[in-house]
Amino acid sequence: MNDVTLRLNGLTKTYLKGTPGEVQVLRGADLELRAGEAVALVAPSGAGKSTLLHIAGLLDTPDVGTLEIAGQDATGKGDRTRTAIRRRDVGFVYQFHHLLPEFSALENVALPQLANGVAERAAEARAMDLLSRVGVAERARHRPAELSGGEQQRVAFCRALANSPRILLADEPTGNLDPGTSDQVFDALMSLVKDTGLSALIATHNLDLAARMDRVIRLEGGMLRPAE
Repeated sequence: MNDVTLRLNGLTKTYLKGTPGEVQVLRGADLELRAGEAVALVAPSGAGKSTLLHIAGLLDTPDVGTLEIAGQDATGKGDRTRTAIRRRDVGFVYQFHHLLPEFSALENVALPQLANGVAERAAEARAMDLLSRVGVAERARHRPAELSGGEQQRVAFCRALANSPRILLADEPTGNLDPGTSDQVFDALMSLVKDTGLSALIATHNLDLAARMDRVIRLEGGMLRPAE
């Protein structure tokens, strides 16, 4: 059985093509991500980490190259198909939580499920289970403004996993937290990844956190290479 959940092959991406300010961000990037694997993506600022994650999550398209998600070729697909794949198979976490401020933690995690047609009771049960796994179940009825930064980010992790995606893409998920909170939140994220068996590609500047993942890759010169 093929356990590759994400395959990127020969991705290139250039911005401002044909202009004096042209920037080639990706120059033939290749990557395979396997089920249950947590991979750290490290690179200098401006090297293209966010671009790579956006392409991997079907929020952007490469100029050249192919992309497979959960065995399905997503290269060159239309917006409707890309959206369907993204909703089914991909979860996103960003540096800032982007929780909906008018809804409770429980509601923020239930809403993506409701949008996918899950019944309200089942969606809330799933949300509470996820919140329990990361230690914020007692805060389920609180709105984001009533939560600490670490609690907000844990809720964001739960929201990203609400629809049981195959792949989690995270862009500096602990970047706005203090070191102690960052460690706690990272541990909660890794626990979720291992408990659910999904794949995770996590961009981070924190080399200590990167070293705790299954492997580390570096984006440099538009190419992906194993970190030394």
